[in-house]
Amino acid sequence: MAMEISTQAPQAEKAGPVIHLTEKAAKKIIALLAKDGVSPETGGLRVGVQGGGCSGLSYAMRLDTQARDRDKIFEEFGARIFVDPKSLLYLNGTTLEYEETLMRQGFVFQNPNAARSCGCGSSFTA
Repeated sequence: MAMEISTQAPQAEKAGPVIHLTEKAAKKIIALLAKDGVSPETGGLRVGVQGGGCSGLSYAMRLDTQARDRDKIFEEFGARIFVDPKSLLYLNGTTLEYEETLMRQGFVFQNPNAARSCGCGSSFTA
């Protein structure tokens, strides 16, 4: 019995824009949703970019009970992030971390698209 062996490598699917969550950030999102009585299966953290801030663009975040029609939804470690299409252009490749130190506590954007950011880390230039 002859076997046919394919020498062609499988073609990788084109990966679209992506935002990552660290496990610590995901746990904090789930805890915040629970505190507000929102199910993590439907709710999530809405992240976006808006004009303003000392570097030109600033990050925006708020809890949301559900995604909107045009949102891109990213899920890792059981937590969801909702991003509108325009913001996704500036946030592609970003990792959202949650930091707790003596000096500050909160979400931190590790954004490879930021050409320059301000000292406080809440605004950037793309």
